[in-house]
Amino acid sequence: MSAPIELLQTDPDQAALIRNLYQFYAYESSDWEQEDVEVDGRFYVHEPHLARYWQSPGWSANLVLVDGFIAGFVLVERSELPGIDALELADLFIMKKYRRQGVGRAVAELLLCSEGSDWLLRCYREDPVALAFCSAVLADLPRPVHGITLDDDPNLLNYLIVSTTH
Repeated sequence: MSAPIELLQTDPDQAALIRNLYQFYAYESSDWEQEDVEVDGRFYVHEPHLARYWQSPGWSANLVLVDGFIAGFVLVERSELPGIDALELADLFIMKKYRRQGVGRAVAELLLCSEGSDWLLRCYREDPVALAFCSAVLADLPRPVHGITLDDDPNLLNYLIVSTTH
């Protein structure tokens, strides 16, 4: 990818923008998640959870910009799972126009290799595109990656990416 890629942390005034982009993300996962749209024609967004991206420490909603244009978003959460002290790359969405150009991979690597934090990456077994993406990113990551078992959702594959500062 030759155009500059930038992550821009959003503020609460941009919640509607993230909510709108999330509709594309939900649409793309609706086949394996078996989700239907609501009576207003939009996919459900759990508003209290969405608000946490601007309220909870360690949580953030970020726009992915390519050459200054919105190319997608990435949602980061502080894991609340017992025994896991890590940030979680919760959702990553790149618009089709920017796919297969290394944008998603660059964003994932930027986050997962950021200093000072362990990261949790979770992929749904039913999502073949995400599984292939996660496998490719993790295979080339210059940090230790450990497959771990968590009891909260058997449909997720879980990986702990360990900070090199440990």
